[in-house]
Amino acid sequence: MTQIILARHGQTVFNKGEVFRGRIEIDLDEAGLKQATLLSEYLAATKVEAVYCSPRTRALRTAQVIAARLNLTVQPVDGLDDIGFGRWEGKPVSQVREEDKVLFTQWMLTPHLVKLPGGESLDDVTRRAMALVQDIAQKHKGAVVLVSHQVVHKCLILAMLGLDNASFWKVVMDTAAITTFDYRQNTFVLKEHNNVSYLKGL
Repeated sequence: MTQIILARHGQTVFNKGEVFRGRIEIDLDEAGLKQATLLSEYLAATKVEAVYCSPRTRALRTAQVIAARLNLTVQPVDGLDDIGFGRWEGKPVSQVREEDKVLFTQWMLTPHLVKLPGGESLDDVTRRAMALVQDIAQKHKGAVVLVSHQVVHKCLILAMLGLDNASFWKVVMDTAAITTFDYRQNTFVLKEHNNVSYLKGL
């Protein structure tokens, strides 16, 4: 049986400031590094075979902290890269809400129907991320940690539950949280969601 542990990267100043991130490069802030350390300590109790991550700095840094604790090597993969937000990247949510009112409203009401200008749709994200997860589930027989981003993990969670992206806003995933699935008999079974119990010290 394969265990898929979806881990969201630690906090950045863009998370705290509600800025669209996407392919923008930004490192963890001080709180994010502490979150990554606490997450790594929590995962040390699990026998993890491999750590995969998005190539973005914030995810890579989180994965490196985890992998160092587990004596593993990080494997960055494009399938876990954040959604391409196109022209919204690097802009505060409040600014986009004013400058791009029609598309922003569509994003909030029917996110599964939106193709972000110069970026991706949620279905684009699901296709590439699920292709990777299916490959990993066949390749490994133990626990595997996938460090990525909120949008990517939400798309994966919905797909692994057999739901589509129309339910995108019905799922939350906090910074440095983990969601765990077991993969058995070609089926993903949810074990825990948005676990941040190890962050209570912060």
